[in-house]
Amino acid sequence: MSADDRRVPSDRVRQNRRLAIAGILSLILIAIAAVVVGAVSGGASGGSAAAPETETPDPPRPSPAAAPPPASVDTFNRAAFSIDDPASPWVVVNKLRPINPEDFEPDDLVEVPVEYTNEPLLRQEAADAAVAMFEAAFEEAGLELASNSAYRSFSAQENVYDGDDLTTARPGFSEHQTGLTMDIGPLSGECSLEECFADTPEGIWLRDNAWRWGFILRYPADKTEVTGYSFEPWHFRWVGTDLAAEMRETGITTLEEFFGLPPAPDYA
Repeated sequence: MSADDRRVPSDRVRQNRRLAIAGILSLILIAIAAVVVGAVSGGASGGSAAAPETETPDPPRPSPAAAPPPASVDTFNRAAFSIDDPASPWVVVNKLRPINPEDFEPDDLVEVPVEYTNEPLLRQEAADAAVAMFEAAFEEAGLELASNSAYRSFSAQENVYDGDDLTTARPGFSEHQTGLTMDIGPLSGECSLEECFADTPEGIWLRDNAWRWGFILRYPADKTEVTGYSFEPWHFRWVGTDLAAEMRETGITTLEEFFGLPPAPDYA
């Protein structure tokens, strides 16, 4: 073989080289393509990508403070009637508040058609209320009531007053003179004008129900230092249904306390 033959590759050698180079290029392209495809698919599936940030929930809001309850508003009109005028249904008579004038006599006194030991007179509205109350006591509870005393004039009170200021009023200082008060007992007479009346069915019924007809128990057992009189479970004063209901609702048991008057344990 000549020197020229050794330096010039044959056609077969050149062809083999081209095939080898082409193979290498193909492998490189395949590798590049694999890398690109892997990156794209990894980003789409999240396999190697960072997980999305988790949204942090807002901190819980504190509960709003409870609104304060509305203030109680006293809508009862304590000035609707006079507490000084002896003709007023709300007149307050006690040891510091005499009837003025002392010879006052209501101009609408009527006979009260109920059972009695002494024929009763009351002012018209009080009389009507007493009749309705006596009827209800019988219809609701089978109780028979009787009037022991009602209106008493100044002169009649002079005969009643016995000198004991805890049990009887001096003339001119008695609620009976207003024509709005009745001493009530059982028709049987049991415990009439005695403290034991409080424990009788009649006394209990009156204590719990008289307010429905506008009557209040005027001299409660625990209010002697306010009213000036010992317990009289038989002594009921008519003040009208509005005031009687308001006193029951508020739990105030004396006219002195309800109207903000000073206690009257003794005469001035």
